[in-house]
Amino acid sequence: MTDFLQDQMEADFANSIENTALGSLTGVAKIARTIRTTQEEVQELETKLKARKKDLLKLTDEDLPSAMQEMGLSSFALDDGATVDVKPTYGASILVANRPKAYQWLRDNGYDDIIKNVVACQFGRGEDDRARDFQSFASQQGYPSTQEETIHSGTLKAFVRERVEAGEEFPMELFGAFVGQRAIIKGAK
Repeated sequence: MTDFLQDQMEADFANSIENTALGSLTGVAKIARTIRTTQEEVQELETKLKARKKDLLKLTDEDLPSAMQEMGLSSFALDDGATVDVKPTYGASILVANRPKAYQWLRDNGYDDIIKNVVACQFGRGEDDRARDFQSFASQQGYPSTQEETIHSGTLKAFVRERVEAGEEFPMELFGAFVGQRAIIKGAK
């Protein structure tokens, strides 16, 4: 958003509030309309931002790395002194249907320390003392509990990076793992 546009929006907002008679229904309705308009503008800007982030990701992860690869470049410097480097990027996302198999593979191969195991039990108001002791007494007290196993997304990404960089084989499909390239531009020094 340009500075002019932002300044204009702020001025319009200030004028709409200053010119409003707060004690009248007309004034209240005017504020409500201003809120609705502002909400719509914010939503439009968020939509545009999301689209631009997607465009940026395509440029950094597809277009520039491909163009540089075609020219046989892994890095170069711009005329303003900024440097451009292509580095590997890693990601993973285990599909819900694959979680049991993926978690079993981790256990079978000694990587189960990345699995977070959460056991939860709900307590009512005023039962703070019981909540503190729930892990050892939940089943004896008759409180139903739930168990959930998870792997933090950053931990999974690091796991994939470590396996790939170490040259270790693992079922990438099972983990929804991928390795890509990302162009990173650092400012002039």
